[in-house]
Amino acid sequence: MRRSLFTATALVGALCLVPLATEAMASADTANYRQFERFLEVYNRVKADYVDKVDDSKLIKGAIDGMLASLDPHSSYVDAVDFDNMRIATEGNYGGLGLTVSMEDGAVKVIAPQEDTPAGRAGIKAGDYITHIDGHLLFGQTLDEAITQMRGAPGTRIALTLVRPGRDAPIEVSLTREIIVQRPVKWEVRGQVGYININTFSEQTGADTRAAMVAIDHALGHQPLGYVVDLRDNGGGLLSQAIEVSDAFLSSGEIVSQRGRGPTDIERYYAQPGDDAHGLPVVVLTNAGTASASEIVAGALQDHHRALVMGTRSFGKGSVQTLIPLGPTTQLRLTTARYFTPSGRSVQEGGIEPDIAVPQLSDPDFRARRVFREADLARHLINEIRPDNRAVEEDSAPDPRFAATPATLTRQGVPDYQLWYALKTVARLGGPVQVAAATRPRPVPSPTPAP
Repeated sequence: MRRSLFTATALVGALCLVPLATEAMASADTANYRQFERFLEVYNRVKADYVDKVDDSKLIKGAIDGMLASLDPHSSYVDAVDFDNMRIATEGNYGGLGLTVSMEDGAVKVIAPQEDTPAGRAGIKAGDYITHIDGHLLFGQTLDEAITQMRGAPGTRIALTLVRPGRDAPIEVSLTREIIVQRPVKWEVRGQVGYININTFSEQTGADTRAAMVAIDHALGHQPLGYVVDLRDNGGGLLSQAIEVSDAFLSSGEIVSQRGRGPTDIERYYAQPGDDAHGLPVVVLTNAGTASASEIVAGALQDHHRALVMGTRSFGKGSVQTLIPLGPTTQLRLTTARYFTPSGRSVQEGGIEPDIAVPQLSDPDFRARRVFREADLARHLINEIRPDNRAVEEDSAPDPRFAATPATLTRQGVPDYQLWYALKTVARLGGPVQVAAATRPRPVPSPTPAP
């Protein structure tokens, strides 16, 4: 027992650094010592009496994970495996399914499927829970173990069992792994409207957004009537790129501020002169998967009255995580600040309310499926200044204007009602001919049928 106690004391001393070892602080804060003594007692009991032998690294990592998990859903310890997963996700070009997932109460939850990937084509949706991989139960495994199983050589098959809130029976899908390559920005011309789909905020997102505007001008031979910027199911990414994308549509003013613990711990970010969109009308599409960096863009353009936000309320992640290096392949992801829109709004919990609420009527699960947001996560940060209207769900009072059914929209060739509505809104500037051109039916994708 002495050896175990000595080892634990050395490890805890290393974690708590020099202040815990000094007699001055020990006499000033004996309560802290009692807490660490309790930790050491539990540690030694586990080492001595647990049914299986466990090593120090597993216990200490578990203690670190538990400490960070008690703070909020987004602070975490990034070990070598997590570090490699982050690098792969940022660089793309890996064999897998194209899913962003998280762990929630021991279950693997889908944050968002990436477009033009096996997961996207199979009809997997944000909020789905993956319960089985190739028939084997996932519950109780770590997130890293689940991710490792889903990745694999391109061309290999994998079967997933999904539980979708609102569905009575599990959904079985069979997919073939592919090389997943990050394409943060996609664009196309719909009639005389420029459509820019931003699906993540990686290192090139700002530059790619500006390049998309130039490409749209070249494709038309002139400027478009306006732009639809699609931020749906964009879970965020780099703050710097959210600022750069916002700056592409703004010529002045504050974009976002982040505020830390202290009253003077405030950083503000401003737009530079020049609007790459030349003041043309902009509609920004959001939904419950629009989170973090995406909400910075939507909030900045909305507050400056530079864009009309359309769709459904965003996720509501208004916190900033800083990566603090702890070694060559380990980092501490720690929540260090909250961010605020130019008007001083915090989107934490409440999210960005659209100027025009447009439900996704083409989704057959829209009315039955429960939507998950930041406020549903355990130990989420509380927004102390939350507007009263944030408590109202977008589908609580059905709007008679939105009476179409998924079957009707499918027959009309409208696979994405929110996008169709946004394109129609911008195209009205050019009259009925442009509305018809922008909303002309396109081939409906054929996802794997779900029961």
